[in-house]
Amino acid sequence: MVRIGIFGGTFNPIHLGHLLFAETARESLALDRIVFIPARQPPHKAPKHLLPGAVRFELVQLAVRDHPAFVASDIELQRPGKSYSIDTAKALRQQLPKAALFLLIGQDMLSVPWLAWKELQRLCTVVVARRPGSRKASGARQARVKWLDMPQIDISSSDIRRRVAAGGSIRYLVPAAVAREIQQRGLYRKGGSSS
Repeated sequence: MVRIGIFGGTFNPIHLGHLLFAETARESLALDRIVFIPARQPPHKAPKHLLPGAVRFELVQLAVRDHPAFVASDIELQRPGKSYSIDTAKALRQQLPKAALFLLIGQDMLSVPWLAWKELQRLCTVVVARRPGSRKASGARQARVKWLDMPQIDISSSDIRRRVAAGGSIRYLVPAAVAREIQQRGLYRKGGSSS
């Protein structure tokens, strides 16, 4: 049976913490493939300075292009409205009826509202990475999830955006190809390109 990891998020931008989580999950859970899925519109927040989906998708493609088990998907960018994981899981279940699906989320996401959480758990194994400084979720939400032990590195997309806006370095926080693209296109700078 093919084992597929589903890794969604705004990826605004994708960074090495995301990639480390994915690689740790791939190795620990013997996943055959991990699908990185940028959200069109995250339901739990209205992020500031959110780059257009097509640009975030390009950055994800750059970040994963050298890993044979990592792929980028624009499945949520093609769907109008808010990006709910349950809709994505159902679509992937239809495409891959015999695959074992693993939804990869950070510990901080356990404390946000989820649409159809129980149905999502029926479709996927929910895999949670512990994150530095995350609040503990309710006991009910923590039931039937698989915890993933991984190196604790505190990298956030918001910090990366702040560094870029201030003219600082993001080397060793994002893949080199992503850093180059952000610099060359002036992304996350005031008045920078977003297309």
